[in-house]
Amino acid sequence: MLSIVIATLATLLLGITIMARLPLHWWWIRSCEFPRLQIAALALLALLLAPLAEAPWRWLAVSSGLATLVIQACYILPWTRLWPIQVQRAEPGHDDRCMRLLVANVLTPNRNAEGLITLIHRYTPDIVLTLESDDWWGQQLDAALTDQWPHAVRIPQDNLYGMHLYSRLPLAAPRVERLIQDDIPSISTGVTLRCGDDIQLYAVHPRPPAPNESEESLWRDAELLLIGKRIHAAPGPTLVAGDLNDVAWSRTTRRFCRISGMLDPRRGRGMFSTFHAHYPLLRWPLDHVFSSEHFTLRDMRRLPGFGSDHFPILTTLCYRPSRADEHETPEADRDEHREARATIREGKEREQET
Repeated sequence: MLSIVIATLATLLLGITIMARLPLHWWWIRSCEFPRLQIAALALLALLLAPLAEAPWRWLAVSSGLATLVIQACYILPWTRLWPIQVQRAEPGHDDRCMRLLVANVLTPNRNAEGLITLIHRYTPDIVLTLESDDWWGQQLDAALTDQWPHAVRIPQDNLYGMHLYSRLPLAAPRVERLIQDDIPSISTGVTLRCGDDIQLYAVHPRPPAPNESEESLWRDAELLLIGKRIHAAPGPTLVAGDLNDVAWSRTTRRFCRISGMLDPRRGRGMFSTFHAHYPLLRWPLDHVFSSEHFTLRDMRRLPGFGSDHFPILTTLCYRPSRADEHETPEADRDEHREARATIREGKEREQET
């Protein structure tokens, strides 16, 4: 009986691993991309238990567990310190070219605004982006931040997709956009750094593929790829930040990076898993900051929790276009651009089914 259990576990993990590679939008397939670290850990457990199994179950457990571990490691390793960094380290100085950005999904029912506000005043970011912030959250943040962060874009919503952006730095032509679905906002704005240079910032929070949210990842994928196509069409110093409801190693996020040419500061540094804040064994990186090749990284850290199911993430990036050539910018081929256009078109045309 123990032999069958071990072999079944290893085979099931391999099946989930293979299913995650299918190019389909169904939520239960795309969700298989999230727990890669957890699946790898269970595959390792199956390998350690395999000697207790009898043949032929032992060999089935060993082969399935080893295949799962190798495949998952290929996805996970770029987000560990074993991998080369993708965004180069910032040199000392040039403070007027650096910008500190805090991203926090507040969880709408969470009412510990004071906890987040304390973190904001402690770390004094130049820009604060909150997600899932409704009118109540907006009132608390306005009262606490307006004096020091006078430039703001406010989109209070009670559907878990509200968004507030507060900035010490001047914003240039900020726009609220609803790129794919009318109830899912995003922000596009220029930001004027202290050195006088302007950069572009996109703040996003697409709908996740999940029960009671969306049966497919199509609309999330379409929104991310649409932003990626915009960046590709008008390359320049750009940041993309928010809760993407997608993990760093997913096929969609990796394709977004290739389409847009954006870089992930976490690669070679760690996962910085921000969700789920209350379950240490079930965490993955959902909150993201991507940068174009014009930036170097001074610091990135996950901040303490404040009652939300997400941890905030704080990133300090420095605008150093003279070092752009030090980066290896990802590129999409012609087929990927064609597939991205098809996904965007379908996302705009099809109505969501929940």
